[in-house]
Amino acid sequence: MLQLDSPTEKGSATPAEEGRVYRKVFMRIVPLLMICYVVAYLDRVNVGFAKLQMATQLNLSDAAYGLGAGIFFFGYFLFEVPSNIMLHRLGARIWISRILITWGIVSAAFMFTSSQTTFYVLRFLLGAAEAGFFPGIILYLTRWYPAHRRAKIITTFMSAIPVASIFGNPLSGFLMEKFGGVAGLAGWQWLFAVEALPAIALGVVTYRYLDDAIVDAKWLSPSEKALLASNIDAEAKFTTSSPVGIRAVMTDGRVWLMCLIYFSVVLGQYGLNFWLPTIVKASGVSGNINIGFISAIPYVCTFVAMILLGRSSDRYRERRWHLVVPAVVAAAGFVAVTVAPNPTIAVIALSVAAAGCLSCAPLFWALPTAFLGGLGAAAGIAWINSVGNLAGFLGPFMVGYLKGATGNNSAGMYFLAIALVIGAAATLTVPAKTVNR
Repeated sequence: MLQLDSPTEKGSATPAEEGRVYRKVFMRIVPLLMICYVVAYLDRVNVGFAKLQMATQLNLSDAAYGLGAGIFFFGYFLFEVPSNIMLHRLGARIWISRILITWGIVSAAFMFTSSQTTFYVLRFLLGAAEAGFFPGIILYLTRWYPAHRRAKIITTFMSAIPVASIFGNPLSGFLMEKFGGVAGLAGWQWLFAVEALPAIALGVVTYRYLDDAIVDAKWLSPSEKALLASNIDAEAKFTTSSPVGIRAVMTDGRVWLMCLIYFSVVLGQYGLNFWLPTIVKASGVSGNINIGFISAIPYVCTFVAMILLGRSSDRYRERRWHLVVPAVVAAAGFVAVTVAPNPTIAVIALSVAAAGCLSCAPLFWALPTAFLGGLGAAAGIAWINSVGNLAGFLGPFMVGYLKGATGNNSAGMYFLAIALVIGAAATLTVPAKTVNR
């Protein structure tokens, strides 16, 4: 047991003892947060699979589907900052629980979609309900982990994205294939109903299980709390230049640069996620279950890449090139998709694109959290995420529009590749001394 009685005695802890405490924190909070994010991501992007049946039944064109898939992010944008400020004031336990239950209810309501208008309204409401969840978790993690440990933790948390797709795509294909016609409901209706239930259950679990802060954790000893608190307190000297208040955040040039970088990353991420089943089908794969399993392959590669890159970034305390290289590799993968001669090569190219662009997102968050602190962090993280996630509207919409205009997926893939290259170039303008710690 550590012999720390106050934060000032942190130096008496050995690296092994400190590592043990952080492993204890990890096991307590990260698995739960990962499960919540798996469910969040599944409920957000399962519309990509539902499209395979729903588009025909609702007479949705590719452009109309792209608009509906992306309109989620308008609701997300409008309510993101207010939601994160509420989390800052009320605490993570209450607010994250509220978010989970609300979006579970809205997600289940998708089974009653009967027209394009209903589809658009529910996608907007889902975005509004989920707003604040992701930036709230990022903010929450900054209250437990110092900067030099964050890339690994955030990439571990965000590995929920490929996990959701690895298991969610086959599950979605199975539900649509096997449940179609049961109780008079189409397979895509069962998809929305079944995959919404875990969010509501997790809302209850989160309320009973999550602790708002280090001081509230009854499962930590006083000496362990002191160690963790001293490490967080030591971060204050790095965030003295953090913008204070919402107005200061909105006018800070560094924050807007982060918005540009994240916008580029998210453009590639959601352009891929919402259209992957369609791209796989277009490559020559048939059958919803087959499409589901093959669509999971790129995310297996993504999971491995995310974990390795997060560990490497923390080990070397280098942030910029760990973001730039995956972005450029992803751009190359998108270009390769356009010239793939068969389904096998197409899946390999998609795997490269997925591993690159999806790994960028968790690596990115080591940048703004290096200089944002306090209320500035709550508002800044939410603002960056909300502006960046507007690309979640533009990406799916542009891929759908370009496909409709050209008759194939190539123009959309080039569009995503260019966006990632722009994001990589913008990242290199960030001063290394600001973020490499």
